[in-house]
Amino acid sequence: MSTTSNIVPIDRADEQQLRVDLAAALRLAAYYDWHEGVANHFSAAVSPDGKKFLVNPRWKHFSRAKASELLLVDADDPETMKRPNAPDPSAWSIHSAIHKHVPHARVVLHLHPPHATALAGLKDPSIKPIDQTTARFFNRLAMDMSFGGIANDEAEGERIATTIGNYSNVMMANHGVTTVARTVAEAFDAMYHLERAARTMVLAYSTGQPLNVMNDELAESVAQEWDVYKDAEFSHFEEMKLVLDRENPGYAD
Repeated sequence: MSTTSNIVPIDRADEQQLRVDLAAALRLAAYYDWHEGVANHFSAAVSPDGKKFLVNPRWKHFSRAKASELLLVDADDPETMKRPNAPDPSAWSIHSAIHKHVPHARVVLHLHPPHATALAGLKDPSIKPIDQTTARFFNRLAMDMSFGGIANDEAEGERIATTIGNYSNVMMANHGVTTVARTVAEAFDAMYHLERAARTMVLAYSTGQPLNVMNDELAESVAQEWDVYKDAEFSHFEEMKLVLDRENPGYAD
């Protein structure tokens, strides 16, 4: 797993902005129909070591997420799940382990979006570089092929954290997907494009024709070219918050 370098403390103003951004991301997941009932979970670290983090409240619909209602929890606190407002058990299992063991995962988004989850149910759930969006994930997608049931215990969370390692995107066989990043904007943009890439794969498979897969050299070149558009990740998220302001305001409350 990666080291704890380049981690900076979070002050109160930063925490409030994290709350607003995480609530916005939750509502956007509902906007795009990536959510699954009142399950799935997002988190964002607020301490330098990542162990104190925000997470969405248990079983509240993503479309109603508010900054003020996000839970502040400590991955080292064994009493967390005894609280009256304890988070979802699988949220605690997955996110506490990732925030403890994967320092570059300041923000963690875990979802079961339709196309990525459909792909996760295939014998080969990998994303092939067949266009520029799928190529974004060439050699940049961890594959978790050891689904052990609903993640409601410490062992499953620890296993998922180990699988992530130094990656930022994870395809979880028989389960769903997870993206991790330094910021909410980057994690959201990665999730958006991961689901788009999965949709492209599912649609391509549905034709029954052979896939026109790029060679490794071209795929790597295209993946690196995405770095040129790094700033677009932040613009994408800010633009989508403006859409929320118009269509589903109140997330910053």
